[in-house]
Amino acid sequence: MKIKGNIVDIFKKEIYSADIIIDGSKIMDIRRANGGENYILPGLIDAHIHIESSMCTPGAFAAEAVSRGTTAVVSDPHEIANVLGIEGVKFMIEDSRKVPLKFFFGAPSCVPATNFETSGASIGPDETNQLLRMPEIKYLAEMMNFPGVIYGENQVLAKIELAKKHGKPADGHAPGLTGENLKKYVRAGISTDHECISIQEAREKLELGMKILIREGSAARNLDSLKDLLRTNSDMVMLCSDDLHPEMLLQRHIDKLIARLVREGFNLFDIIRSCTLNPAIHYGLEAGLLRPGDPADLVIVDNPREMNVIETWINGKKVYDRGKVLFNYSGTIPANNFNCSEISAESIKIKPSGKYMRIIEAFEGQLVTGEKIETISSNKKFVDADPSEDILKIVVKDRYKDSPPAVGFIKGFGLKEGAMASSVAHDSHNIICVGVNDNDIIPAINEIIRGKGGLALATNGRVDYLPLPVAGIMSDKPVREIAEIYQKLTLLAGEKGCRLQAPFMTLSFMALLVIPELKIGDKGLFDGRKFRFVPLMFD
Repeated sequence: MKIKGNIVDIFKKEIYSADIIIDGSKIMDIRRANGGENYILPGLIDAHIHIESSMCTPGAFAAEAVSRGTTAVVSDPHEIANVLGIEGVKFMIEDSRKVPLKFFFGAPSCVPATNFETSGASIGPDETNQLLRMPEIKYLAEMMNFPGVIYGENQVLAKIELAKKHGKPADGHAPGLTGENLKKYVRAGISTDHECISIQEAREKLELGMKILIREGSAARNLDSLKDLLRTNSDMVMLCSDDLHPEMLLQRHIDKLIARLVREGFNLFDIIRSCTLNPAIHYGLEAGLLRPGDPADLVIVDNPREMNVIETWINGKKVYDRGKVLFNYSGTIPANNFNCSEISAESIKIKPSGKYMRIIEAFEGQLVTGEKIETISSNKKFVDADPSEDILKIVVKDRYKDSPPAVGFIKGFGLKEGAMASSVAHDSHNIICVGVNDNDIIPAINEIIRGKGGLALATNGRVDYLPLPVAGIMSDKPVREIAEIYQKLTLLAGEKGCRLQAPFMTLSFMALLVIPELKIGDKGLFDGRKFRFVPLMFD
């Protein structure tokens, strides 16, 4: 089999016309030849992604991702592991085998993410060792418990040592970590970080030998802040999505990040290296890099400035051709883990108990939050949301058993009416809801409880709903069907006053306790700087 085109050769740093000779799953030869209008690149690799955040199964994700030129993903199944444990990881592996896209999974390192919230499962050193033995598991997934590393928690360090024993790298997750504590984190064996939001933070980590994964997802977007690293540290940088919602996957993946960077004048070979060679080397991936003897993983595009994908090839088979996916996928639904009962309005009422109140402050495009202090009126029986000041009520309900909801307040969403809720709430995936009044918050939460997972938007007795029956965090439907309902909910949130570009994605991170400053879990308000619970109200 012969493919003709203009080869983008990241090793010779040259573009030249050639014929690629494919025999079976391998590239046998690349022969310079005249002709060929299109460009041929190595297959694109997303260096860090949670497939679950696309709200679709691995197979459904693959059916859309190949149209973007993606041939491989480094996937952290942390989300489903927090719900179903090691069986959730095995489900992701089994489902991925149904499609040609190459999934390289990690062993989740923080299940539960912290001991300060309720999750559906636990993965200790024994389970971690079992996972790391598997050939499908290429690395120890992001070590979010950086305080545990710094202060030498035995189980945390044991997992890192297991990764070393199996010769597999350990991914990091250290937002804002600097100085001596960062040095301790790196010395323990952590090799990457995808949480940098400033070039200064990234450069400090690079100096210590960490590789930086530049994230451009749906809610957290750091490409603009970090892209200059491609000019100075191209061998230490990778591109990743981290969390990519379904409607975004329809618009772009790594492909359009490449086009954007090329148009901005970055070196094409350095860009392509960051999403092919660099992750392949770091994680030891069986991925093709457009050389004789490599797996025939490649993408044909019109030109690097636009990156319109014409064909995608994986292991010598064409899997996408001019708008058509060339493989079929039929998914399955694993066990769920939804055991709570519906809640009442009384359970989320808050009485004044101090002069001041802590309020979470959410920011567009960021996982980090702020903390604001407001004075509480002393003449009210209950403390309620005040949408005129953009102060909304936020509720987290434990989905795994019947326990009282945790209640707080938040700024930054902008809702003027209604309530939006989700069982996609990193990392334990309890139910999280933001709303302007209890009459909308209760039906939004209870719709998700009845459906055992999903997204909901409630207003004046009406509830719009996206079911997520796969572990309460994914759908068994195709990406386009999920995206259509998801976009409808996003537009409805905007009509209700929400000013965030990705409101449900942002909402899902308000329970992520390991990211500062102030978050809320099912057990209460949590200060991510001090790593402890704090009271909602105080004198």
